[in-house]
Amino acid sequence: MKLQIRLLGSVELCVDGRTVTPGAAKRRAVLAGLAMEANHVVSLPRLAEMVWPETPPTSAVANLRTHAAALRRVLGDRLVARPNAYELRLAPGELDVAEFQRLAGEGRALAAAEPAGAIATLSAALAQWRGLSGDGLPRGTALDNRWTTLDEQRLQVFEELAEARLAAGQHGHLLPELRGHLAAHPLRERAWGQLMLALYRCGDVPAALTVFRDARATLHEQLGIEPGKELVGLHRAMLGRAPELAYIPAAAPIVTTPPAQTRPAPGWTVPRELPATPATFVGRTGEAAEVVAALAGATPAAVVVAGAAGSGKSALVVRAAHIVAGDFPDGQVFVDLGYENAVTPGEVLARVLRALGVAPADVPANTDERAGWFRSLVARRRLLLVVDGVTRAAQVRPLLPAGPGPALIVVGQRHLGSLDGVRRVTLRPLDGVPAHDLLAAFAGPERLVADPAAAAELARLCAGSVLALRIAGSRLAGCPAMPVAGLVSDLRHGPDRLDLLAYEDLSVRASLAVGVAAVRSDDEVAGRLLELLAIQPDHPALLDRAATQLGVSTQRLRRALEGLVDAHLVHRGAAGRYTLPALVRDYAAELAVLTSTPTRPLTGRRAHPPVAA
Repeated sequence: MKLQIRLLGSVELCVDGRTVTPGAAKRRAVLAGLAMEANHVVSLPRLAEMVWPETPPTSAVANLRTHAAALRRVLGDRLVARPNAYELRLAPGELDVAEFQRLAGEGRALAAAEPAGAIATLSAALAQWRGLSGDGLPRGTALDNRWTTLDEQRLQVFEELAEARLAAGQHGHLLPELRGHLAAHPLRERAWGQLMLALYRCGDVPAALTVFRDARATLHEQLGIEPGKELVGLHRAMLGRAPELAYIPAAAPIVTTPPAQTRPAPGWTVPRELPATPATFVGRTGEAAEVVAALAGATPAAVVVAGAAGSGKSALVVRAAHIVAGDFPDGQVFVDLGYENAVTPGEVLARVLRALGVAPADVPANTDERAGWFRSLVARRRLLLVVDGVTRAAQVRPLLPAGPGPALIVVGQRHLGSLDGVRRVTLRPLDGVPAHDLLAAFAGPERLVADPAAAAELARLCAGSVLALRIAGSRLAGCPAMPVAGLVSDLRHGPDRLDLLAYEDLSVRASLAVGVAAVRSDDEVAGRLLELLAIQPDHPALLDRAATQLGVSTQRLRRALEGLVDAHLVHRGAAGRYTLPALVRDYAAELAVLTSTPTRPLTGRRAHPPVAA
């Protein structure tokens, strides 16, 4: 049995990859108390102190045995009954608290000598967190000191990560995160100093000095104290323009002469093409850490990030790329293919070669020559390539790293399974606390706190789409008088949800249109099937009937259906049942009305239940 117990947020239990609801708050507290003392015997009196905030009731022992019996039905022999006590046996990696502390220790050890490794490891440590530790459990129990200590450790690791990123020259990208950190924790002197140094290294000395004044005023107002000697010393050094405050990059590696080639190598241009890192980044820290770890730990390094339209793929990849940028001093190239099937591998190579300083007139006409020249140029370069909007593996196959120098990140809706030797990171729909936090980041937390039920329903109506959540939050921010319940009502009862999920230059419909168009142009049957599924009621013989309706074989229809699943336009469930994500269904239903493709339903009524294959 493989367990995963998560305490760094709400208490969660997974058994063999399946999420199991632990039960009411008291039962979750019992599980948390045993997990915090994993592989140690916990007496019933000690367990009672962890569960009840005040004096335990006379029925405490009986209640604990009832909760333990319920947990044993899930945990089996992992929960061992002792005389008047219990022991929960966990293996390494099964408790997020232990993983966080292990990764934090490893990252701390790497900080001085290997900033890039420290960044990857500390990012992975923070990715274990989903909210406040022990969220939703009774407060005032014997576990409270543990939760407080863990929350403090989280803040320390954030600041240690910021220190490593400053050492790697990522000062510009740290600014929004440090400001957000200090807005939530204004008494963290170390973070005040880090914000000052980041601004100073960005060349904004007046802003850095203003931050010191803000820190001093905050500490005086809330604690009645002056800043410590480290913050004061940093301020004094900035006033004197101390040379040791400047960022000094690590020495560039020695580059030997590349292999002989038929054309002269151009003068090397160091590209810095990454878009700005997103100022608001919520709910994808775990996946970002996976990308960072894939680039830091593999040779050659290549990763594919796949997910539905609007799932936040591009923002995640840009953030991860900025985190590791310091490890690629020879440059970062960013290419957006726009999900166009017509973009050929040769065109992609030409764009990359031009970014590396090859004059347009010198780019070879032959795709194989372009690929060979590209490999020669980057063989010994620490270069990061990011290719967004990829629809086919062939478009990026020539860019796969052939040695330890370059690294590649590919972004698209498909997993591109034929690419060999790559790591894959899949973005799932955003729900629960992360979805709420993303809404709050754009709308303002006070709007959601005022009506938590409406906020939860708004997150649900956004169907796990990062783009939809961002648009909904932006709509609320742009209309302060609009109640959250009003937007919920419009989305639930309005004639067209996709019309409401558009704001300024952001549009869920436009995002879906790009992804669906790529699938339709690649496989006409898949496009017609998607429309049919959008208006098709549940039917036990869907494939046979749909195949007849679309004029293709059942085997051909299955291939089209699997293509839709790979493109994250259809979800495959248990027992061969398939469903359309809510927003995809809305868009595909529009297409079914607009297109001349014959996609009449098998019956006269319109419905959107799961589909049986």
